[in-house]
Amino acid sequence: MDAAIVILNWNGRNFLEKFLPSLVATTPKDNFFLVVADNGSTDDSCQWLKANYPNIQLIEFDQNYGFTGGYNRAFKQIDADYYILLNSDIELTPGWCQTLIDFMEDNPDVGICQPKVLSYSNKDHFEYAGASGGFIDSFGYPFCRGRILKNLEKDSGQYDEPMEVFWATGACMAVQSSLYHHLGGLDDHFFAHMEEIDFCWRAKLLGFQVWVVPQSVVYHVGGGCLPNNSPRKLYLNFRNNLLMLYKNLPGNIRWQTIFVRQVLD
Repeated sequence: MDAAIVILNWNGRNFLEKFLPSLVATTPKDNFFLVVADNGSTDDSCQWLKANYPNIQLIEFDQNYGFTGGYNRAFKQIDADYYILLNSDIELTPGWCQTLIDFMEDNPDVGICQPKVLSYSNKDHFEYAGASGGFIDSFGYPFCRGRILKNLEKDSGQYDEPMEVFWATGACMAVQSSLYHHLGGLDDHFFAHMEEIDFCWRAKLLGFQVWVVPQSVVYHVGGGCLPNNSPRKLYLNFRNNLLMLYKNLPGNIRWQTIFVRQVLD
């Protein structure tokens, strides 16, 4: 068994400088290796990485291919049994990656899993992106255990049992590499946002399970590439949610759900 932990970077030297030490410190030397795929950064991310972490594999792209295109291109160049997609703005804790992979090794029907995601700035509360596993409601709106709308719950151990969920956060997501390639990777039409929900949905349609493994804990800053009030982020979230519903809902309820969403949105 081997696993590649892959950070997709875009102009994120500040995050690399802040959080790579915790990643290096918590990554087992056996069976795990680190990769940074750079999405055409215009800061000095690549130069800094080469100077300070020469043992981390660096893949450089000529432009920003987005979250989907960047990871898809990176994974064509990476040979491993498991991939862990990891945002650059995450602080890791001891055992986080081994716990995820051990769970998947013990449960081969689990194609995708995520850790418990807590807030970096408020560490006893859940973080918005993924929290303790995601679901979607009957209208196709995503939600997570650990947050109600924009209100984040305090982590008091209420979600500490591993559980099957509908989707895992792309901020920190482990996936069987064979499943990733069988699905054709993330959908490039999404560019960024909602792509992990679509990916998990497609995996579930193939019979794979998606789980949250709360014994693995990470702390996420969030909003590292696009701030929450970004018009582009708002556009991508609305557009990609509708695209996801169109792709994955059965035909007998697809248009009805999309029509209701057009009214509600």
